[in-house]
Amino acid sequence: MAVPGGLVDGPIYLDYNATTPVDPAVTDAVLPYLSGAFGNPSSDHHYGSEPRAALDRARAQVAALIGASSERIVFTGSGSEANALAVHGVTLAAGTDRPHVITQCTEHPAVLESCRALRSRHGVDVTYLPVCGDGMVDPAGLAAAFTPRTVLVSVMAANNETGALQPITELARITHEHDAVFHCDAAQAVGKLPIEVTALGVDLLTVVGHKMYAPKGVGALYVRPGVRLEPLVRGGGQERGLRAGTENVAFAVALGTAARLAADDLATGAPDRVRVLRDRLHERLRAELGERVMLNGPLESRLPNTLNVSIDGVRGQELLAGIPELAASTGSACHSGRHSPSPVLTAMGLPAERSLSALRLSLGRWSTGEEVDRAAELIISATATPGHGGRRREIPRA
Repeated sequence: MAVPGGLVDGPIYLDYNATTPVDPAVTDAVLPYLSGAFGNPSSDHHYGSEPRAALDRARAQVAALIGASSERIVFTGSGSEANALAVHGVTLAAGTDRPHVITQCTEHPAVLESCRALRSRHGVDVTYLPVCGDGMVDPAGLAAAFTPRTVLVSVMAANNETGALQPITELARITHEHDAVFHCDAAQAVGKLPIEVTALGVDLLTVVGHKMYAPKGVGALYVRPGVRLEPLVRGGGQERGLRAGTENVAFAVALGTAARLAADDLATGAPDRVRVLRDRLHERLRAELGERVMLNGPLESRLPNTLNVSIDGVRGQELLAGIPELAASTGSACHSGRHSPSPVLTAMGLPAERSLSALRLSLGRWSTGEEVDRAAELIISATATPGHGGRRREIPRA
């Protein structure tokens, strides 16, 4: 991967959904706040003024990307923290006897584990909605799940494995009809698709830095006016009392700069460029492997950068292990050397063998046509190579 600004060259990088390289422009924006402009933004003297102004600019940049006002943005240390603040914060602030929370079974672990903790420690009732074969939540299923004690619904915008896009606007509308709060983890969607919080109708929305070319260790939570949250961290009253601790100005600047760059990408049609490359990769695989290549997730309603496919007759983990020239992910999880099917693909009703055959190929800002073609060649070759997860037979052609 050749990235402007001297970042590492190495295997073809098709794992942008896991994390993104830090954009050189983001790195340049951060450096002054690790050296000269080091002051505490809460200080009234000279050394606090520039960090305070930088924090305000960054907040405004993040807000602009999602169509919010800057005072509604709370900086956090990660997307997981933002999700926890949303899920715990709303539920514990509700003041309801034995509150009820609704999420869905393929949600990110940051939400699922927050729900499990609320259930085990606070007696909160949790409903986990099933998904259809394409990974989508049925709005009718959500409507049927409400009780008089429901205080929160949390459904992600886009699945990190398949890229499936949930019908967030409709789900939020149904939630508000039942007087509950709607939270959306938009970690995978922000920067890849236009996101406007008012149009979506969400009350809370999670943004993650390292999914959009900022460093790991910074995120943000949009909080609609009127939404009550119980803070997870108390102290000096930073972030409107919702997240105490001296702000990480450098990484807030990183997130703000990444948000500005993402807005430029959306304005210039970058997602369409990536979508073309994604489909080119899929077509190359299908042309050589034919019906052995099975798409996991929806054909249309998915992220423009995400291709999740199972290849009949291979194990995804073994296949990738035999292709050191390619950096990508599988649909399985590894525990003590044993691989188990992806819970996401299993929840979609896919058999274990197909889940274990899955590859998640996710593209991004620096993906090229040459890389896509080479990646396809490597995968096709490996499917026919013994020891690389492939069958001992010639590759069928379409």
